[in-house]
Amino acid sequence: MMETLWMIEPWHWLVLGFVLLIVEMFVPTFASLWFGAAAIIVAALSWLLPISISVQIIIWLVLSAIFLLAWFKFVKPLSVDRTEAGLGGSIIVGEIGMIIVQPQPNRAGMVRFSVPIVGAAEWMCRTRDEQVAVGDRVVVTDIVGNELIVSSMKAWAATNKNT
Repeated sequence: MMETLWMIEPWHWLVLGFVLLIVEMFVPTFASLWFGAAAIIVAALSWLLPISISVQIIIWLVLSAIFLLAWFKFVKPLSVDRTEAGLGGSIIVGEIGMIIVQPQPNRAGMVRFSVPIVGAAEWMCRTRDEQVAVGDRVVVTDIVGNELIVSSMKAWAATNKNT
């Protein structure tokens, strides 16, 4: 009776591996994925080689640990989200863009950034008593609501030079 409890066939490992892979679809933490992959490898090894159950478990634990360490050390750092979406508006202050629609005293203009900032490449903008023309490079100095307050590069450099 006790011998049959410890009889693990290769297909048991295969089923365990696929169950863990299916669990990963519903719990996207990338934790059960590596245990499942290790179980599938142990299933293949135990079909090819006569391996005792204790060695199979050790191989499964070692492979799981190696896969987890490799994931956290090498793969996960490559998938870090580098977008700035969701961050505070202060991330935009200091960015340099180009005017594509000239701001008027009674109408907002439009500034375009070479790289999307906080999810958008074009933003509505205004100036503080300063004239800027289409094609001028401007720097974001403040944010009011959904509009950026911009200043020409010359005026901004002169202001920062004095401080």
